[in-house]
Amino acid sequence: MPDFTIETTYHLPVFRHRTYAADTLDAACRAAVDDDSWDIAEKDFDSSGPVHVTGIWDGAHAAHAGPPLQIPQQFDEPAQRRARHFEILLGLLKMLLDDISATRPPSSDWLARSAWAVARGEAILAGDPDPEEPVDLPKPSHVLVSLKEGGVRDAIAAVLEVDPSFKGLTPKAVTDDEVHAACVSIVTTMDFSDVVGSAEFQAALLAIRSAQRRLTSD
Repeated sequence: MPDFTIETTYHLPVFRHRTYAADTLDAACRAAVDDDSWDIAEKDFDSSGPVHVTGIWDGAHAAHAGPPLQIPQQFDEPAQRRARHFEILLGLLKMLLDDISATRPPSSDWLARSAWAVARGEAILAGDPDPEEPVDLPKPSHVLVSLKEGGVRDAIAAVLEVDPSFKGLTPKAVTDDEVHAACVSIVTTMDFSDVVGSAEFQAALLAIRSAQRRLTSD
């Protein structure tokens, strides 16, 4: 049975709490990022990153003693796995756009590769190994509910009517762009086992807060 020397790594966050006086929130963030004094730094062991492989050598106790072996991608740092998978998804998207541009249905090769890409994406998010090829094609999905911006508009009016923390704001102060951006954010992040009304309410709050920050900074 052969021996391998494996180097594994995990990233340990280091943080600090420091107060910065600034004209705007962006300026305060910039001052914090540019501050190179870490004399009050603390280590956040509870938020350490996952263990991943950063080096492989053939043989026992062979670290840096010879050329490293190729690291299987599924053992890379999760951020690197996501970055590489993004390139795959981008390529598949380009293929789909070419198919649509030529007004013909997606090719069987595209469907097969897309099914594997989706399965691999789910494995990355779950921290599981890469799936074997090929994988079963996904079953058709159907739209169950939709988040309507008109419903969010109604929720905005209801929130502003009863919530004193948004005193001075009117429904008209929340722009259509803010409502649209809030809806997109909720659609991409919310667990849709919740009812649509909850999504509309959360999007309404998000849009209202965005309008409040915009009007306050003007």
